[in-house]
Amino acid sequence: MNSTTSRSSRGAAAPASASFLDRYFEISHRGSTVGTEIRGGVVTFVTMAYIVILNPAILSSTPDVEGVTLDPSALAASTALTAGVMTILFGLVTRLPFAFAAGLGINAFVAFSVAGQVSWGEAMALVVINGLIIVLLAATGLRKLIFDAVPVQLKLAITVGIGLFIAFIGFVKAGFVNPAEGTPLELGVGGSITSPATLLFIATLLIGGILMALRVKGAILIALVAGTILAAIVNIFTPVADFGLSGSIVAAPNLSLVGAVDFGFDLGRVGVLALVMFVFTLVFTNFFDAMGTMTGLAREAGLADERGNFPRIKSALIVEGVGAVVGGGTSSSSATVFVESGSGIGEGARTGLANVVTGVLFLLAMFITPVTGLVPGFVAAAALVLVGALMLTQIKNIDLSDFNVLLPVFLTATVMPLTYSIANGIGAGFISWVVLNTFSGKAKQVHWLLWIVAAGFVLYFARGPIEAAFGV
Repeated sequence: MNSTTSRSSRGAAAPASASFLDRYFEISHRGSTVGTEIRGGVVTFVTMAYIVILNPAILSSTPDVEGVTLDPSALAASTALTAGVMTILFGLVTRLPFAFAAGLGINAFVAFSVAGQVSWGEAMALVVINGLIIVLLAATGLRKLIFDAVPVQLKLAITVGIGLFIAFIGFVKAGFVNPAEGTPLELGVGGSITSPATLLFIATLLIGGILMALRVKGAILIALVAGTILAAIVNIFTPVADFGLSGSIVAAPNLSLVGAVDFGFDLGRVGVLALVMFVFTLVFTNFFDAMGTMTGLAREAGLADERGNFPRIKSALIVEGVGAVVGGGTSSSSATVFVESGSGIGEGARTGLANVVTGVLFLLAMFITPVTGLVPGFVAAAALVLVGALMLTQIKNIDLSDFNVLLPVFLTATVMPLTYSIANGIGAGFISWVVLNTFSGKAKQVHWLLWIVAAGFVLYFARGPIEAAFGV
């Protein structure tokens, strides 16, 4: 633990002469300085800025049930706007250095599972509903109760599975993995990687991997820039992407997607049960990812006690739910706390002032979103694989010596990418956990909430015949 963290853990009363800024954010009390907070906020922004490129790449990659595809430039602007607003709000309310942006995994679920059955407006309405439920659960204290009821192995397995799912999306988007004859998938085309786009994806992936291995701040962002430059050079000799920039680099943000939410669900094309399970999966994914991340960041900053509690935890959980409401309202998907905030904490950030700095930089980023359109999809795909690799590291914290744990974890982590659905992976994990532990004599150790969740997923998997039978 560094000296800054040690001072923060002990805490010291702010001097009477301290400024309002110091007193409000408890800067001196946590052993930090204004300069340290500003530096930490800048570092956090640099490590997170890739989301302004990556979130549009995910959400604009698939059409909804009506064939509508979201505009990448508008998505980039709404992503930056939401990240800026929520990061500043969280910093002001909780005074903690945890920055917000569109949650990876949640956006993939919305893009690849939800949007195929509803319109984009309806999909974002589901995200808003998810956020309202999370706010209610947090305000009543139920959120922490539910979090404690679910086995830690399943929580970690969900993170691992989402990481594999995100990486798989990246491989497919880059053409590194393709459908094949005789086998479900194959490497490249005909088992060979010959496409310039795929080779550029590999180059970007390796650049990012090397930078991350060297612990370079902003490694993913640097890799995206480097991959784009390489693609532009290759484009001179053979067309690989459209690098035309319409208008200037700096432009007024396209906020056309803000407020594009539709609560008038067409129950004729998607059943009630499916909608309920979509919301349930959104809540579940949002729920555990955020709580686990905040607890980890608080420990890293020396602000958590031995039970993982940290200052203003209830307010933090409520604001995190608001992030989903705001993210859905701006069509950028649920905004949640980002683990990359750890980079700013590593620079010494201990208070919400760092969040204010990060948030302001995100708001400024709205005005240069035309540049994000220059990043080719195959380059952005490399960032997905890198993020997936980072999420996979959680598997080291799972004891797999007990088969009652091994099989549910395995099913959770593998069913997600193989069925292209986060919901399917969570369902397979929960059902198998309940069944295995019940029939191996450990039924009393299965929390009653797990039975409810597992039963809900059984209905979800059988929703086709059920909806046909009851006309829902």
